[in-house]
Amino acid sequence: MKTLEELKAIREKTLANIQLRTETGEDSVRIVVGMATCGIAAGARPVLAAFVEEVAKRKLANVSVTQTGCIGVCRLEPIVEVFAPGEEKVTYVKMTPEKAGRVIAEHIVNKQVVSEYTIGMNQ
Repeated sequence: MKTLEELKAIREKTLANIQLRTETGEDSVRIVVGMATCGIAAGARPVLAAFVEEVAKRKLANVSVTQTGCIGVCRLEPIVEVFAPGEEKVTYVKMTPEKAGRVIAEHIVNKQVVSEYTIGMNQ
């Protein structure tokens, strides 16, 4: 970093990343990734990173990506819950970074739940 402009660019990028990880309002969609020990061991870190990257790439201003502790079904980790205003919570199980991209494209953008990844289909 050699100039004030470079520092400002770093600040803006960091603030944008922070905004992705915080709730944006009552009309926002929340994507919550289980990050307890069992989730992390099953691969939740790359899943969380994939959701953050995809939301940023698509510039989805009304979507936040957060983490939580144990969701309670360790054998189905990594688990991701999607909370959308006026809709029931959707729980996705055995998630991967590749599945995260599809969930963003189909569920978050096009409002179509990816049912084959949900808890009812993968028990």
